[in-house]
Amino acid sequence: MKRKHLLPLFLLIQILFLKILAFFPVTVERFYSNSLYVWISHFSRTILGKIPFSVGDIIYGITIIYCIYWFFKNRKLNWKDKIWATLSFVAVMYFMFHFLWAFNYYRVPLFEKMSIKREYTEKELIAFTEKLIVKTNEVQFAITKDSTKKVVNPYSQDSIFKMSQNGYDHLAKQYPIFTYEIPSRKKSLISLPLTYMGFGGYLNPFTNEAQVNDKLPMFGFPNVVCHEMAHQIGFGSESECNFIGFMACIKNEDLYFQYSALTSALRYCMTNIGMKNEKEFERLKTKINLGILENFKESKKFWQQYDTFIDKTFHAFYDQYLKSNQQEDGIDSYSKFVDLLINYYHHKDLQ
Repeated sequence: MKRKHLLPLFLLIQILFLKILAFFPVTVERFYSNSLYVWISHFSRTILGKIPFSVGDIIYGITIIYCIYWFFKNRKLNWKDKIWATLSFVAVMYFMFHFLWAFNYYRVPLFEKMSIKREYTEKELIAFTEKLIVKTNEVQFAITKDSTKKVVNPYSQDSIFKMSQNGYDHLAKQYPIFTYEIPSRKKSLISLPLTYMGFGGYLNPFTNEAQVNDKLPMFGFPNVVCHEMAHQIGFGSESECNFIGFMACIKNEDLYFQYSALTSALRYCMTNIGMKNEKEFERLKTKINLGILENFKESKKFWQQYDTFIDKTFHAFYDQYLKSNQQEDGIDSYSKFVDLLINYYHHKDLQ
């Protein structure tokens, strides 16, 4: 076998290995997520966490430039050799991606770890949403003293990064599996492209930096930060990170963090109700404080400014990416955290 074929063969072996690994979540949980990954992530965040800018974004930029340069330099190379070289590069990146973070996609689901049911009825959804509306109204009024005023977050983004630790510390006292140590939370250098792509943030799997879009409306910023931090502690599922991020915000002593999580959850719940029962949607909407609805309008207006074919293209790509990584609902898996919320808070207060 020629040397140029070795890494492409390794790529095929990796793909087959992952197909088999999906049947052994307990093994992944024990030997990777709760062992090897802890060491890897702590090392990455210790080395890069105190650097004030995003190292991962710079690495991505250099990689893209190098790839363009390589193809230009080797433009006379025959197409077969280019394919083998590309597959070799993909094989190495694919290995690094999984070794450094993405094996977490194959760990035991949070539903099982926390003994939470997966299903809920429309009646339970409506009951939970009503409870959520009461709590969100309460926090909105506590902040503004006026039910018609939207919430304006007064903190800087750097302050929010630091304050996010408070919620995780409180959450870890109840659930040690959500312990967050060694911070590495940063504003993404590619926030504008992220906005056009329709993303609020992402975890760089190679550097373990939590990257947050610094152009987001500030009332929702804390919730996005806590979501990306959930990825850092080893959770790959978007629905699970939405749930963990919500919990970390709601446990935070700061009302602006609580409001950020509550409005995010309320939007998801109302969307789910609107798809199933328009009459109930309209009834519940009248119970929401006008100030909260103003924040929803603020968010909608923000994203509409950047609504182009670009975000639709990337969302379609990301949908397939999620489906290929143990999230069969694709991009809709974000809203699946409603399942976790409803069943977790079935007999609990929102706190």
